[in-house]
Amino acid sequence: MVTNHAEVQIRPAAQADLEQLTALYNHYILGTHITFDTVAFTPEQRQPWLAAHHGHGPHRLFVAQERGRVLGYASSDPFRPKPAYRTSVETTVYCAPDAGGRGVGTLLYKTLFEAIADQDLHRAYAGIALPNEASVRLHTRFGFRQCGLYTESGRKFGRYWDVARFEKELG
Repeated sequence: MVTNHAEVQIRPAAQADLEQLTALYNHYILGTHITFDTVAFTPEQRQPWLAAHHGHGPHRLFVAQERGRVLGYASSDPFRPKPAYRTSVETTVYCAPDAGGRGVGTLLYKTLFEAIADQDLHRAYAGIALPNEASVRLHTRFGFRQCGLYTESGRKFGRYWDVARFEKELG
């Protein structure tokens, strides 16, 4: 599945994207509270994550690319490791800082949810470290609703952060 929008192409992630995907995620690790990882990854450390996403099934990974540069990615991952959770996924989207406000996250999520629409899935979940109004707006636009709030659940940069939990009905 490949989607084109002006010069931005949305396509399944490939091995060749690993370095750019890692650098994008490391930006959020080192400079923001958006993820609760605190130490940057090497591409080799992110290889199992990339390999866990196939071109089929419920666990997918799509990239937004423009002129060879990865602008962002969206993924659906296992929600929890226990077997009864197999009809649930956790979704996430990350965009390069200079790609915000261009609709890249929307294109990524649109492609992701179209790709998993025929899977045996019942719910999608997302966790949003607050504040993050752009992510809250994106998830709400895609039919997610807030279903919980973990207060002060993560400590990063010397302070505690809340995480809003969102869910979306899939089937």
